[in-house]
Amino acid sequence: MITRAVRLGIVGLGAMGGRVLQIAQSHPDYEVVAAADLDPTVVERWAREFPAIHFTTDPAEVVAAEIDALYVATPPATHADLTVAAFAAGRAVFCEKPLAVSLADGQRMVEAVAGSGRAAAVNFALSDQPATRYLEEVLGAAGEIRAVEIRLAFPHWPRPFQASAAWLGERAQGGFIREVFSHFAYLTDRLIGPLTPVDLVLDHRGPGAEVAAFGLYRAGDVPVQVSGVIAGPTTYEWIVRGTERSYLLRDWTELFVAEGNEWERVGLPEERSGDASRLSLFAEAVRGNHPENLADFASAYRVQQAVEAWHTS
Repeated sequence: MITRAVRLGIVGLGAMGGRVLQIAQSHPDYEVVAAADLDPTVVERWAREFPAIHFTTDPAEVVAAEIDALYVATPPATHADLTVAAFAAGRAVFCEKPLAVSLADGQRMVEAVAGSGRAAAVNFALSDQPATRYLEEVLGAAGEIRAVEIRLAFPHWPRPFQASAAWLGERAQGGFIREVFSHFAYLTDRLIGPLTPVDLVLDHRGPGAEVAAFGLYRAGDVPVQVSGVIAGPTTYEWIVRGTERSYLLRDWTELFVAEGNEWERVGLPEERSGDASRLSLFAEAVRGNHPENLADFASAYRVQQAVEAWHTS
């Protein structure tokens, strides 16, 4: 068991990888050893800020470095090769979502972790939120769950903080279904049950990623309605409607309950989870403690199947 700081390598230094680099380099559970990005100007910029870390444009150098764990923040079509190589080298892996684009790649990743004996997790933002943990405890009192609704809207896509990641606006790997709906698919899978597609429709305007999405799943016998659009004000809503109580999760952290016809805010603990808290949980996993509120590869693969159904229906 590792009792010292976890030696971390990072591959991909865009919006998420750069954020994790900044958090991890001052996190008490980590020592960032090496990091890579294909763009040499990005590498040069981070190397000036953190001269003690080895930066490179070759991801293989990071996998081969003396690290305990690899954080993968590259476009999803590259996740499988990096992850499988890391497990083969004896590393634990913390991977950005979605798990992969190809279902064959996702299956390869699940099989690789099963044979590795190493910790593996996927960075779903809702996995350790106070609202998620609260809902897990109280949904039994909601009565019969009649429906789940997922509503997403964005004025622009990609979102401003992701503007440098051109692939997010492309059909091959990007789009808000893969990037954002996947978080709420994970939440539904965890709290209600695995998603089975019934009728899914993506609208496109040109060669890029989708501009609208309208669909229906079932989670067991519960219908799950999804709507998303690139237009209008930003919206992130997940609603579960029960015969006794209904719950609304808005903007990732704000939770409301309705026992009648009005939503009332639920008082949640002050702390808000984030990448730092999930890095703490992942360090526990690397040390063999198996924290509950961290998404594993099996659940991420179920989410991937639900997400990629939009692109094959």
